[in-house]
Amino acid sequence: MILLIRHGETPGNAARVVQTPETPLSERGVGQARRLGARLAGEAVGGILASDLERAAMTARCVADATDAPITFEPLLHERNFGDLRGTPYAELGVDLFAPELVPPGGESWQTFHGLVCLSITTRCAALSPTETPELTGFANTSVTRIEHTPPHRVMLLDCTEHLTQVDRNGGRV
Repeated sequence: MILLIRHGETPGNAARVVQTPETPLSERGVGQARRLGARLAGEAVGGILASDLERAAMTARCVADATDAPITFEPLLHERNFGDLRGTPYAELGVDLFAPELVPPGGESWQTFHGLVCLSITTRCAALSPTETPELTGFANTSVTRIEHTPPHRVMLLDCTEHLTQVDRNGGRV
């Protein structure tokens, strides 16, 4: 089984700003990553392949702490380079950042990008049913997607965040 996992929330995610490469997780994002690690603690995670961007590395370390899986950092897993649009609030863009035809100034087109890895892999490489097509805007923070490791790489679970909606003994969200 292959697990595709998006990084935890960052200050840029929360503020709805196009990410810059060095953006770390927010305090909330660290909590999400820890809950993700707790969810995966009982699974046989053989290894973690993660982007070396700080937000992905921080998420991977939380999972590794919970699962004892070794981490390999891979720069080819960087998100799409949005070039001159990085650091811009979404409300000020004036364009649909995720439109397939958009080529951001100084950035990568949809056809050439390396990022939005979960979305790219599920839409380009995995077998999705017609009812499982994810929104082009991407996946939720720390969402889990399970894909069979053998062809046709059927998606078993898509963009699941149940670990973020669990309730504690007093009825509050954890």
